[in-house]
Amino acid sequence: MDIVFIEKKLQEIYQELEKEVMEALMDESLDKKQTNLRIKPLKSTKKILENALQSIQMVDRLSKEEQES
Repeated sequence: MDIVFIEKKLQEIYQELEKEVMEALMDESLDKKQTNLRIKPLKSTKKILENALQSIQMVDRLSKEEQES
């Protein structure tokens, strides 16, 4: 499994999510509640992806350890 490739692609996704967050923050037509409603799913998505990456890394590490045994 190419963990480096996966990490690179997730970094690209994180950057896009951050752009969307910044757009929501800079949109002066939105009030605080609307801004929060737009940002919350983006933050949740990032957290889900971070958790997925940690799981992938753990599985990869365990697989390598098992192969060494």
